[in-house]
Parts: sequence; structure tokens; C-alpha cells
Amino acid sequence: MDRTPLTLSPSAAQRVATIAAKQGKPAILRLSVEGGGCSGFQYKFGLADAPEGDDLVVETDGVRLVVDPMSHEFIAGCVVDYVESLGGAAFRVENPNAAASCGCGSSFAV
Repeated sequence: MDRTPLTLSPSAAQRVATIAAKQGKPAILRLSVEGGGCSGFQYKFGLADAPEGDDLVVETDGVRLVVDPMSHEFIAGCVVDYVESLGGAAFRVENPNAAASCGCGSSFAV
């Protein structure tokens, strides 16, 4: 399996740490890919209690990003960032594997 690393930006790590502290959970962000969304696949974010046995784990500033092997195939080499703008604040995935993405930024096609 391709184990091309993922990157969790410092701003995303800081936001995960803040959210996790408010919820009394470990600072572990799970990113997965599911079928659906405007373009065929969509990103799903959530806090995890712990990595699972076969997860890819990336750490930035003490915060871990975990991705299951199936999802990793679609997002290998991506950067997970946290962006604040006039339109709102959100986690954003910069995915080099996506052939197309939609305007909402949460779904993509390969």
C-alpha cells in the first residue's frame, strides 16, 4: 500500500487541540473519505479516542491526524488545513489526487 504521508498544518492542529480540549477528548482528528457529495466522494472529519491498528498516523504540534487505509488511497499526499475567511471557518483538504472538486470544498472526484 502507498504510505505517502499526509500533512496536518499548524493552524489545523491548533484548532483540533482547541475543539478536543472543550470536549474533554484526546487531540486526535480522524479524516475519512465516503461516497457521496457533489462530486462523488466527500471528506468526513471527527475526533477519535485513539488510532486503530492499521491507521496512518501523522502528528503536528502534539495533535494527531489518523486516516484508515481505504481512505488513504484517495488522499495520499494531501494537506489538511484550517482556514478562516469572511465566508466562515472550516477544515480544508488540499488533495493532489482530486481531478475535480465542488464549490463547497468538501467533496471531490478522482
